[in-house]
Amino acid sequence: MSKFVHLHLHTEYSLLDGFTVIDRLFERVKEQGMDAVAITDHGVMFGVVDFYKAAKAAGVKPIIGCEVYMASRSMLDKDASMDKNRGHLVLLVENAKGYENLIHLVSRGFIDGYYYKPRIDMDLLSKHSDGLICLSACLAGDVQALIAEDRYGEAKALAQKFQDIFGPDRYYLELQDHSMELQKKVNLQLIRLSKETGIPLVATNDVHYIEPGDHEVHDVLLCIQTGKTLADKDRMSFPTREFYLKSPDEMQRLFPYAPEALANTVKISQRCHFDFDFSSLHLPEFDLPKDMTAQVYLRQLCYDGLHKRYHVTPEHIRRLEFELGTIHDMGYEDYFLIVWDFIKFAKEQGILVGPGRGSVGGSLVAYCLEITDVDPLAYDLIFERFLNPERVTMPDIDIDFQDDRRQEVIDYVVRKYGKEHVAQIITFGTMAARAAIRDVGRALNQPYADVDKIAKEIPTILGMTIHKALEMNAKLKGYYDTDAEARRLIDFAQKVEGLPRHSSTHAAGVVISKAPVDHYVPLTVQDGNVTTQFGMLLLEELGLLKMDFLGLRTLTVIQRAIELIKENYDLDIDFSKISTDDPKSYVGIGNGQTLGIFQLESAGMTRFMRELKPTCLEDIIAGISLYRPGPMDSIPRYVKSKNNPQLITYSDPKLRDILGVTYGCLVYQEQVMQIVRELGGYSFGRSDLVRRAMSKKKMSVMEEERRYFIHGKLDDEGNVEIPGCLRNGVSKEAADAIFDDMIDFAKYAFNKSHAAGYALVSFQTAWLKAHYPIEFMAALMSSVMGSQTKLAVYIVECQRMNLKVLAPSVNHSLEQFSVEGSAIRYGLLGIKNVGSGIIKALVEERELHGPYRNFTEFCDRMPAGELNKKAVESLIKAGAFDGMGARRSQLLASYERIVDSAHREKRNNAAGQVSLFSGLGMAMASGANSGTSTSTLADGHAAATPAPTDMTGLDTATPELLPDVPEFDVRTLLAFEKEVLGIYFSGHPLSAYKDDVDNISSLRLSDLYESWEEGTGAFADGERVVLAGLIAKRTDKITRNNSRMCFLSLEDLYAAIEVLVFPMIMTRYELHLNEDSFIIVEGRLSLREDEPPKLVADAIYPLSQETIRRFKKVPDPKLFLKMEHLEAPLWERVKKILQNYAGETEVVLYLEKEKKTIRTQQKLWVKPAERLLTELRVELGHDAVKLK
Repeated sequence: MSKFVHLHLHTEYSLLDGFTVIDRLFERVKEQGMDAVAITDHGVMFGVVDFYKAAKAAGVKPIIGCEVYMASRSMLDKDASMDKNRGHLVLLVENAKGYENLIHLVSRGFIDGYYYKPRIDMDLLSKHSDGLICLSACLAGDVQALIAEDRYGEAKALAQKFQDIFGPDRYYLELQDHSMELQKKVNLQLIRLSKETGIPLVATNDVHYIEPGDHEVHDVLLCIQTGKTLADKDRMSFPTREFYLKSPDEMQRLFPYAPEALANTVKISQRCHFDFDFSSLHLPEFDLPKDMTAQVYLRQLCYDGLHKRYHVTPEHIRRLEFELGTIHDMGYEDYFLIVWDFIKFAKEQGILVGPGRGSVGGSLVAYCLEITDVDPLAYDLIFERFLNPERVTMPDIDIDFQDDRRQEVIDYVVRKYGKEHVAQIITFGTMAARAAIRDVGRALNQPYADVDKIAKEIPTILGMTIHKALEMNAKLKGYYDTDAEARRLIDFAQKVEGLPRHSSTHAAGVVISKAPVDHYVPLTVQDGNVTTQFGMLLLEELGLLKMDFLGLRTLTVIQRAIELIKENYDLDIDFSKISTDDPKSYVGIGNGQTLGIFQLESAGMTRFMRELKPTCLEDIIAGISLYRPGPMDSIPRYVKSKNNPQLITYSDPKLRDILGVTYGCLVYQEQVMQIVRELGGYSFGRSDLVRRAMSKKKMSVMEEERRYFIHGKLDDEGNVEIPGCLRNGVSKEAADAIFDDMIDFAKYAFNKSHAAGYALVSFQTAWLKAHYPIEFMAALMSSVMGSQTKLAVYIVECQRMNLKVLAPSVNHSLEQFSVEGSAIRYGLLGIKNVGSGIIKALVEERELHGPYRNFTEFCDRMPAGELNKKAVESLIKAGAFDGMGARRSQLLASYERIVDSAHREKRNNAAGQVSLFSGLGMAMASGANSGTSTSTLADGHAAATPAPTDMTGLDTATPELLPDVPEFDVRTLLAFEKEVLGIYFSGHPLSAYKDDVDNISSLRLSDLYESWEEGTGAFADGERVVLAGLIAKRTDKITRNNSRMCFLSLEDLYAAIEVLVFPMIMTRYELHLNEDSFIIVEGRLSLREDEPPKLVADAIYPLSQETIRRFKKVPDPKLFLKMEHLEAPLWERVKKILQNYAGETEVVLYLEKEKKTIRTQQKLWVKPAERLLTELRVELGHDAVKLK
């Protein structure tokens, strides 16, 4: 039996303070001969389940606890002068009731008592003390703090109050000794207090790290937390190096005078008995119709849906019964009914729901309940991939909703099940490899350039660690081996890598529970949202219902487009009635016109779609699955096989039915499952276990499964459990080869159910773009109003599609982009400084009383609360008052005076005053035709009165009395548009050079930013590029060496990038560095994950005819074919050859008899190859085929 147990310990979940890493802790605990240990993180219980599981696995008894914060008065008092101080108190769980009370206390500390820290008070503690053992904590404990201030009497009274709450055997005075004089003084008084009151003593060490040498890393963590460096004298730091996991012998040497305090640690640990329950489910009960069970009601709904979805066959019934049986055996009927109910609510409210994501797409039950909209039978989707009867796990149904109405669904769930039964879910941001290098570099105060140099050598690959980077990058290893500072940086970074850095709210996760959530798990508050303190996976393990309510912008686009189609054509678009075989939808994708198409619009995916030339939804499903690191290597084979079916071969004929849909390529996880089932004779449940083992590269399991796959398996009684390939007529050689292929690809294979759901959304966007381009593009641009880069790209796409985008207008625009005849009208919400309030008022007033005749009238008609100068100025600069007869220069010169006058008039009217000049501005501006009438006042003067409110018949501009100033030049007007719209709208300074810019630049800035935002790694740090564009801004700086350098904002037609021009380059090329100049920059990309991309200039040239010729890319060669005429048999043979070599090289036909040149369709363009030329020359003759 252990002589001592640590009861005061902070893990890594005391964020950036604790460095007692759970993964390393228990080995050390056992080495030191201790058989139990407690977790007491500061104010939180984030790590208690991980701690518990790791302790149990190591054979150590876990004691669950928390070091809570005590409010100085009531936890509801939050006065800065009186309530900033808070005491510490350690609470340990004695039993299940204690755990329930502790999670309640910790939760209320966040929900009700948070003020700088989560706090509880004596009143709450007294009500929830059962099952808890209390220790008085460290020097920050209230009793110790009073003793330290020589207020012994008050300390004694407080200790007795705690004793009254917990009873004589559940409250302990805590002795600590970290070689601090104050602690020694306090300990003497605690011993005295114990003797006087009978309150027992307990000895602890305030453990913040494991080994004595870990104090340096702990110091670095504190610096990261507080934003300080080790060199800062005023930083937070621990006073000694004694806060480590001490051995029982060390603790005995510290407290020879208090053996009972040491013995009490063991007695306390023996009293603590609590185990987490990982076997029970805590699903909320669904509110069922009278006299119905969940099983009966679910079955009824499913059969109703089955008959709605299909012409029912015995196969449909067999599959449905199997799924219902599995769901019943696992006890998940309520789960499905809950999901069905809130999706039904969403659809009834007109909220668009995604067709399905994740493995739930393989469920026929989900399809019949209209939880999903992808037919699992049509696409060979497997139920066991979702819910495996041979591996009981909680179902995982994640739902996409249109992002602007997602919260309505969550609110419905809260209303239905009760606020206390629903919470959002926490997630932890950890220090990844690069981030750890940068964080530690800042804490060590190493030069930024040195730290950046090291960080950039860490590859940006998913799952990358510093250890892996050192093994695979010789340059990084060289820094480590030869540079002492680099070695110190990397060593520290490796120690903190992977630690939780901060907590936040999961973007979509929601938990729904049977009893109030804090009956099962502790809660916290993140950005005003109540969230669980346990992450998503732990909640599932504890039997709680977790769901992802995801907001998908594309669904909002689809819904808005459908609404616009209804407005314009009175048509109701129902995608459940639209065939996915629509050829028109695939033509644009195959031609690379994928902007706005869900999942397909990135530059790389666009190129892939051009090569693939998809003709059906299966192609899109495969495309989404293949376009990822790893599977990408199979893309050439996939494309070649699709375009050349005669080249497809199978190791065994049985693979044809499984791999035929992907042209002989292994693409999906479901195909792995089908192969082991059809060839090896596995059940689908066991096949899913094999797939999991393969994806996790569990070699011992895989080799065992290889034997079963080939030779089969017998049970203990000699019966065939798994037939194996040999019994099923597959040769050993073929079986071995097939298994090798599965192992190679299983770690990359994609979930087809997920890809099918997303491919359906891709199709829907492609269908809308092909059939209703105006409505689709209007909806698409409305969805990206906050992203000027995306907006610019889509406006250029509208130009390519010959769709006119009209300027914003106070007389025509709505809040979002709208359809106006055969054009798209710019939405007012896309204008900087113009909010929803003024837009709503503007539109309502216009609809009630007709269009605005001039600027002054607009100001007069706007409500005072919404009329503000900043918004009005932005509307003018955006051109929203164009067409009223006034120049933008005139309005900018006078808008402040007119707005002030309108406000003054409204104040006078509100005060009940009759103004002599009421409406005079309108009368002066418009004269007799202004629509005003006059009446005579007592003094004989005529006073203008407002025009009649019905102005709907007026659509012509009415002149105003405005200063006669000339209009701004075009560049200034464009600059105004750029300022308030974020884009050049009515033109672009570079428009005249568009083709040259596109030809010269090695990338589009919009593609660069997309890659950076999405982390695709399409561009590399240090990659050499050429960019042509406009200098929008230049900022000069003086370096430390007193040299001049500058920063340029360089714009292409889509976005802008900062260009760093260092002193030597600036001196050489300064002549070309003027604002508004067109230039060409040769340079290197600077890519950092924590800031937008930059370009470091190496050379800069003016954009002139000479430099255009110099930098212009060599035009792509074309394939010229000469034929007498388009003779059908010959032309068909030639087309077949061209289609076998599909690519991006244009093919041009010359018809000799007609003396006519024809450019072929893009689908006949080729990838040049010697074999292609040979085959064509056989058909047409040697001289009839030229590549030039």
